Amino acid sequence: MPDPNDLRPFPAPDTSHPVRLPDGSPHAGTVFLNAVVDHPRFVVGDYTYASAFDPPKDWAARLAPYLFDFSPEHLHIGKFCQIADGALFITSSANHRYDGISSYPFAVFGGGPIEGRPSMPAPGADTRIGHDVWIGQGARILPGADIGDGVIIGAGAVVGGTVPPYCIVGGNPAQVLRQRFSKVDAKRLQQVAWWDWPIDVILAHEALIVAGDVDALEAVALD
Repeated sequence: MPDPNDLRPFPAPDTSHPVRLPDGSPHAGTVFLNAVVDHPRFVVGDYTYASAFDPPKDWAARLAPYLFDFSPEHLHIGKFCQIADGALFITSSANHRYDGISSYPFAVFGGGPIEGRPSMPAPGADTRIGHDVWIGQGARILPGADIGDGVIIGAGAVVGGTVPPYCIVGGNPAQVLRQRFSKVDAKRLQQVAWWDWPIDVILAHEALIVAGDVDALEAVALD
């Protein structure tokens, strides 16, 4: 008899719960974010998934609690990212002023309008996550972080600033632990951009995509 797993089609990117349990029921704790997030400041690519052991009703609020509908900044997450349980994006609307004597946000509590008050910080930068980024359990992504394609973020890491493509970072504050590929090969992989291929082409070349032969994958892209 054929293996039942061989008959599973790959889920469409607008599938809310793409993982099925052995009894055929959906796994509530894993979602394709593009299918479940409806937020004007939260932009996420196809096939990026998030997992949670206690799945929320509002995934945007769980992952980015300071990203409000009226926030001036955006959170951009690329395609095929993998976001583990407990990961958190602390976006720029969480910021306080810290360039003066006090960081206290007096304007939030009253005493006049919020707009234009000196205790409020200026709008902050967008937070950007590249394609095929793995964010480990409990990681914290700080306001305005710019994380390159193919980055792996260790569990519990606190990541800010710019992270170059295809490296592994960990710690608090996060540091580059090692490069996954040379800078030249990282650039080649970004040019290959396998995440933009049709899903049937991606699946046909799955073995190459998860292996380490840049030459072979590049040859497919150039074919």
